[in-house]
Amino acid sequence: MRFEITAYRQGEGVISLEVEALSAEEAGSRTGAQGFNVVSIRAIGGWKTFRLKGRAFDLQLFSQELRMLLEAGLSLIESLGALFRKEGPSEKRRLIEVLIRRLREGKSFSTVLREFPAVFPPLYLALMAASEQTGDLGSALARFIDYRSRMDAVRKRVVAATIYPALLLGVGGLVIVFLMTYVVPRLSHVYEDLGKDMPFMSRMLLEWGSLIETHGLKMLLALIAVATIAIALFRRSKLGWKSVLQWVLERKVMFGLRERVRSYAMARFYRTLGLLLQGGIPVVTGLVMAKELLDGEMQVALDRALVEIRSGVALSEAMERARLAPPVASDLLKIGEKTGDMGEKMIRIADFQDEETSRWADWFARLFEPLLILTIGLFIAFIVVLLYMPIFELAGSV
Repeated sequence: MRFEITAYRQGEGVISLEVEALSAEEAGSRTGAQGFNVVSIRAIGGWKTFRLKGRAFDLQLFSQELRMLLEAGLSLIESLGALFRKEGPSEKRRLIEVLIRRLREGKSFSTVLREFPAVFPPLYLALMAASEQTGDLGSALARFIDYRSRMDAVRKRVVAATIYPALLLGVGGLVIVFLMTYVVPRLSHVYEDLGKDMPFMSRMLLEWGSLIETHGLKMLLALIAVATIAIALFRRSKLGWKSVLQWVLERKVMFGLRERVRSYAMARFYRTLGLLLQGGIPVVTGLVMAKELLDGEMQVALDRALVEIRSGVALSEAMERARLAPPVASDLLKIGEKTGDMGEKMIRIADFQDEETSRWADWFARLFEPLLILTIGLFIAFIVVLLYMPIFELAGSV
């Protein structure tokens, strides 16, 4: 089976590789053995993106439990052994067993983790590798847990703001479909004798009802077939949902949403970069590792900034020229350069961007929900009025 792997290696940047292997894990291991850090693995021609065989593996929970055991005074192997005994038969238990076996062979923790790129992301691997130099694995795990908690908190607020509008849209859509596919076809028989005496819009609506009643099943089967073919072609292509989202956001009408998505991406970028710097990763290496969190346009800008930084330009100046540092972020970066605490300042930048995203999500929910209710209500009322307009006219003529 062939796999498409997105990976990066210092000095080469992010590249795309094709590997022939029996499984995604084997493909990732081969790529990692060549010095690459694997970002994602996708089966070419398949229907699924391979990540972790057991998707139930919770990296954040694993890190929390491991940190607690280490702080209790257990060694790394003893802590993993305790986690192994706690788990029932599962992929997680088998994974921990392999980790323990590799550690007993004399390998370092970060080296062992690199054998499972589909489970442990590059950020996690970098933090563990840096902690081995300082001897403070517990602090590295704590920073990663805090990082994931903050990222999840913002994501949950954004998702929560969209749940109610999505529910309204779904229910309203079902009501409209019910009216157009059940009510309208049956009323078309009642109004058959009126013919051309009906208002034009009502006549068009009832002709639609007759069409649905006569060819509804064929239309439904054709729609399902078209949707299935479209989904199959989309999944077999190399576009992906990110490419579709990028194309949508490039439309001028989506300017406001594009800025919010950009702000969210900037928050993730700076939070990740701050975490890497706090873990002892050099700035340039951290910038390369966090690059994947940005969209295509921002990645090109970051490449230009990296060239300037390598040539001796200050980080704040290079990021400001690349339009990757808003005014507040630029000021914080300059302060960080003076105090030498760049990691903390980048975390503060991410907090500021997250607050903006959260405020926008709340504002969007408060404004969009009533507008959506009004729109759906007006649409349903329009259909009902068109259905009953002939009755009104008959009543008026009596």
